[in-house]
Amino acid sequence: MDQVESTELAKALARMSAVLLSQESVATTVQLVTTLAQKTLSGTAGAGVSLIDAVGKRTTAASDPLVRQADLLQYELDEGPCLTAWRDRVPVRIDDTHGERRWPRWIHEIADLGIRSAVSAPMLVGDRSIGAIKVYSVQRATYDEDSEELLGLFAQQAAILLAKAQSYRDAQELTDNLRRALASRDLIGQAKGVLIAGGARDEREAFAMLVSASQRSNVKVRDVARQLVDDAASGPGRSPRRPRPGDPNGVTG
Repeated sequence: MDQVESTELAKALARMSAVLLSQESVATTVQLVTTLAQKTLSGTAGAGVSLIDAVGKRTTAASDPLVRQADLLQYELDEGPCLTAWRDRVPVRIDDTHGERRWPRWIHEIADLGIRSAVSAPMLVGDRSIGAIKVYSVQRATYDEDSEELLGLFAQQAAILLAKAQSYRDAQELTDNLRRALASRDLIGQAKGVLIAGGARDEREAFAMLVSASQRSNVKVRDVARQLVDDAASGPGRSPRRPRPGDPNGVTG
């Protein structure tokens, strides 16, 4: 690796490290990584990240249409360098597609795309392989062992960034769910108080009334509770009564 490449790599890693201190989305994260990989590895025509999980196989932040086309063929045929890098957890390099004997169906299908060489590196998080980052070139023998090592560094950073971004997204989702749950609990508590004031014997009976109304009207319990509380608040002079069979939601009067 020459001095120029070392300097570019240092700048790239610094930019990616900065993302670790922010709250970037997964999409923004992989877009940054692929852009830096393409700029740092000279001769690259396109770069991208393959994410592979329970949702399926997909390419994210491809820098050129040929990346998506080449990757889509891998997913359809279930063979290719990125999938091998992901499955075997090793870097995979193609020096010249014209003489490549591995993945014969994929090599045949990409003939019209003009891809001549490529490198893929697995993205590892602990003991899990979550996908691979890859670069494609339209020239033969574009990449060497240094390229493999360099892309491996990008893969390590990408895995960290993706794990961090996913953790942040999961944490946000959990926080939002907890916030909604607490809000629903408070709302249901208020609705039970309204029903008790209207004649329900206790909180258990009041909650059973809310559930019954929810099932009959096919509306969530919290929405039934919200309507009940809103009705009670809009009519301070009225006392809510016990539900009757003819009521559409069974808890208001």
